[in-house]
Amino acid sequence: MKEALKNDYNDIKIGAVYSFTHTISEAHVKTFAELSGDFNPLHVNEKFGVKSKFGKNVVHGMLTASLFSRLLGMHCPGEKCFYLSQTMQFKMPLFYGEMVEVKGTVLGKVDALKMIKILTEIYRGTDLIISGEANTIFQ
Repeated sequence: MKEALKNDYNDIKIGAVYSFTHTISEAHVKTFAELSGDFNPLHVNEKFGVKSKFGKNVVHGMLTASLFSRLLGMHCPGEKCFYLSQTMQFKMPLFYGEMVEVKGTVLGKVDALKMIKILTEIYRGTDLIISGEANTIFQ
């Protein structure tokens, strides 16, 4: 298991960008369906997906958004992250086997609380899939 980065609060700069790539597989979708109980056929039934307006199955939006947890917990702030809040807007669907870039840009800091505000985005190529903002407390 990969260790979280050991960032120091004072080393995290406004404007800094942290990112990683990830590909969501059909197996990930099926595991997420088991964990969440969301077996909507748009996500897990191939025949249904083919007949949908998308022409194939769509990855759960919350599965994709869960990558923000990895961004904050493993990259910035890293091991001392306590996730407070997350806003998000789903812009377009993601499909099985597509690679995404998960990106966090430090928007601001509140030194007295050691709070960090981060712009959170997920891209497929140049297409913005999900955007939002997260707030964390640095422990």
